[in-house]
Amino acid sequence: MKKLSKKKIILLMILILADILIANYLVSFALKRTEPDSGKSVSPKSSISEEVRNTLEKNTVTISENTEYWLGTLTSEQAEIHSDDGLSLKAEILKNPEDTHSWVIIVHGYGWEHTRMYDYISMYAERGYQILMPDLRGCGESEGDYVGMGWLDRKDMLKWIDFICDHDADAQIVLHGTSMGGATVMMTAGENLPDNVIAVVDDCGYTSVWDIFSDELSYLYHLPDFPFLYTADVISQIRAGYGFREASALEQIRKTEVPVLFIHGTADSFVHTEMVYTLYDACPTEKELYLTEGAGHCDSLYIDPDIYAEKVFHFLDKINIK
Repeated sequence: MKKLSKKKIILLMILILADILIANYLVSFALKRTEPDSGKSVSPKSSISEEVRNTLEKNTVTISENTEYWLGTLTSEQAEIHSDDGLSLKAEILKNPEDTHSWVIIVHGYGWEHTRMYDYISMYAERGYQILMPDLRGCGESEGDYVGMGWLDRKDMLKWIDFICDHDADAQIVLHGTSMGGATVMMTAGENLPDNVIAVVDDCGYTSVWDIFSDELSYLYHLPDFPFLYTADVISQIRAGYGFREASALEQIRKTEVPVLFIHGTADSFVHTEMVYTLYDACPTEKELYLTEGAGHCDSLYIDPDIYAEKVFHFLDKINIK
């Protein structure tokens, strides 16, 4: 076997070092905790039409007014749990004046905190739901140096579910998440859940962390998966405690035993619409797919809030959830 020349060995070492440095930067950029107003942007430019944009702006005003009304009607309480790895995790509970056992856990997206999901409370509040809104690890008031991308969060979600059940043994719980929150509730759905969890609503969640980071690597840096994403996967296991490949909503949804409603915009340029078809086809339980024509990422509620709520509660009513 021919030996490599000294120059080739040096060049190879430089390439390996560059790969490690770039991959380590990617892990820091993607997973290291940042504040919501940090200015970090990971989303491609929206591809929605001007007509849709005008609709979103108009409906956002109406939805915000409705949100303010319900925030004044519901009683806010703070809650805390501790994760298996010792993090203090916080949530806000919005208690409904109606004394019901209907609960929803509303889960926020990447780079957000729970307050960004206030616009989703109205449709549940007016139907008597008690609402729990967690700050996921590494976000908002919850501890954590790294974002869990739904994978570490699925275990935290089990603790929030137990928290509700400890306070209300007859609780009937819906899990509703958008974007990373959608991936979180799908990943949770593949765990061994108590019978109290009766449905999952996924709004524009991704198939896996690998898939979404592959898209981002191409979009943000015009880099191929190999070798950078492969090396970043290993570094993430060391630094953040999980790998990109294992963090799969698709594999979790294949194991679920609860009904799932999938919601996605047809003009989603961030979590591409094709992902929801893959997830829907893999789901073995009762399911429905609601595609919002012309909607971009996390836009479905704002395209038509009445139809959005109608789709959600038609599904919940269909599976005998009140």
